[in-house]
Amino acid sequence: SVGFYKVGLQLIFAGGIDFARNLVAAGKNVFLDAKLLDIDNTVHHAVENIARLGVTFLTIHAYPKAMRAAVEARGDAPLKLLGVTVLTSMDDSDVVEAGYAATAAELVAARAGFARDIGMDGIVASPAEATTIRRIAGPAIAIVTPGIRPAGADTGDQRRVATPATAIRAGADYLVVGRPINAAADPKAAADSIVAEIETAITGKGEA
Repeated sequence: SVGFYKVGLQLIFAGGIDFARNLVAAGKNVFLDAKLLDIDNTVHHAVENIARLGVTFLTIHAYPKAMRAAVEARGDAPLKLLGVTVLTSMDDSDVVEAGYAATAAELVAARAGFARDIGMDGIVASPAEATTIRRIAGPAIAIVTPGIRPAGADTGDQRRVATPATAIRAGADYLVVGRPINAAADPKAAADSIVAEIETAITGKGEA
C-alpha cells in the first residue's frame, strides 16, 4: 500500500541508489533526499545523473547557485527539485551559531524566495513556516515538511516540529515522517494512524 519512499543519506550509502532503481522499476515514487550542495559543475552533473534514475523528487540545499545549476541540469526531465531551506533540527540559536544574523523563520523566508525565483518545484521547511512559504511562493509550488511528530511522540533531535494535522492545516502538501514510523513497535500501525490523522485534517480543510 506504500506508494512513496524516501531514500536519504543513511540509506544512499548502504545500497540506496540500487534500491531506488528497484523501486522506480516497480512503479513507486522515490524521494531522493540527497541535499546536494557543491560547486555548480558538480551539482549540474550530479542532477543530470540523478534525472536518469527516474526518481520523483530530489533535494538541493537552497543556496541560489546550487539551485540554478540543478534547474539547468534537470532540463525537460520530469524530476521535481526541492529546495531545503533550514533543517528542522536547527532552531534560532543554531542559525546564529552558523553565522547568520537572522532567525530560522527569516532565513527560511529568504531561501523560499530564492527557490521561487529560480524555478524550483518545491520547498522543504518545518510546518511552522508553511503558511509564510505559501504567501511568498504562491499556490503552485509544493511545500514539503519534515519535523513531523504525532502528539506525545519523542521529538529526538528535531527542534521545529508539528503534528501531522497541524502541518496539513498550515498548508503542507507532503509530510516527511521517519522515526515515528520506522522506530515504532508496530510500524504499520503507526503509519496507519498518521495517515488517518492526515485524512481527517484534509477533510477538515475542505469543510472550512
